[in-house]
Amino acid sequence: MQASSLSTSVEEPHGLAAAVENLSGRSALPVTVDIRLPRRLPLSVETTAYFVIAEALTNAAKHSEANRTEVHARLHTDILALSISDDGVGGATPEAGTGLIGLADRVAVADGRLRISSPQGGPTLLRVESPCR
Repeated sequence: MQASSLSTSVEEPHGLAAAVENLSGRSALPVTVDIRLPRRLPLSVETTAYFVIAEALTNAAKHSEANRTEVHARLHTDILALSISDDGVGGATPEAGTGLIGLADRVAVADGRLRISSPQGGPTLLRVESPCR
């Protein structure tokens, strides 16, 4: 997906939640989406979150041997807390070339933090904390 279409996806009236629901319908794996945000977030935050979710779902479909994935998002004061998980085989590392380095870089540019837990045997969990300013 191109960057311009990422921005367009979250610019729609319903924002990140609607964009991720739409994305989940096109995913190769079943996705449970639980995004509860009390308000729209800055476009740059929503766009970064959408990009991370899209890349994580793509990685799960390609590499994890997962049967399902989950996406959760909450706003804690002025921090977006995002998690994407799958029930796959684990072993995702930035060194493995799964796109995780690019995700970490993108989150860092937004002054956020990406944490990855992916032990061999699974599951994989990506957590993002991003300031909403």
